Amino acid sequence: MSYISTDCDGRVGTIAFNNYQKRNALSAGLIDEVLSALNNMQQDGTRIVVLRAATFEKVWSAGHDVDELPQADTDPLPYNDPLEKLLRAVRSFPSPIIAMVHGSVWGGACDLIVNCDLVLADETCAFAITPAKLGLPYNASGFQSFLSRLPLNIVKEMFFTADLLSAERAEQAGLVNQLIPQAELESRTYELARTIASRSAASIAIAKTTLNLLSQATPLNASQFEYIHGLRRQVYYGPDYHEGIRAFLEKRTPEFHVHPNLQDLT
Repeated sequence: MSYISTDCDGRVGTIAFNNYQKRNALSAGLIDEVLSALNNMQQDGTRIVVLRAATFEKVWSAGHDVDELPQADTDPLPYNDPLEKLLRAVRSFPSPIIAMVHGSVWGGACDLIVNCDLVLADETCAFAITPAKLGLPYNASGFQSFLSRLPLNIVKEMFFTADLLSAERAEQAGLVNQLIPQAELESRTYELARTIASRSAASIAIAKTTLNLLSQATPLNASQFEYIHGLRRQVYYGPDYHEGIRAFLEKRTPEFHVHPNLQDLT
């Protein structure tokens, strides 16, 4: 079974999530197929890629496949995690990647959207980043990606509440480039893609690389990095992450308790 479908029309490539039975969750298998498709498109000289769901459904993607997250005492988002590999591949892909969004976007898929170069969406879109529902300590690179795209107060709201950011607010905050009526979303997305594909690929590749580097150029010394990693380690070894994952798998509301050493986490 293939988890995605791909297409290339001229120099415009399309990668479509096609596993709605699991709400297009970003499983290792799906991510492997996306990485392979990106590699093939780069070799073929694709000028731009549209990342989308194969069909218009209520959910664009449910995010990281929680069934694949470790349940205890292990960093849930290490450098070699499949989702982390996908995010790096999207950022480093030389051509622009446009996310075309219909429906809600959850968890790691929200991070994927943030790492795409442009986002076009319709009125059904909404975005939630959900580690606070799982007791999961998010990683520094993930926070940095959100901060390079959104105002600090919006990032804090999204991470603190784990609630959906509506279509209108996502556009106002700059997460969505254009909010388009559903009936026009596909045609206008591919119209923009064809326009970009007609421009200088070399100029665009340099612009993408330079802008990404400049937007994430945040000074952080070794001591500060170790401090952040130590804070994360306390959480994924702690009771909240254990409870959050168990509750998700058991389909119940997690019961988080006040951490006895909460002051030690700051």
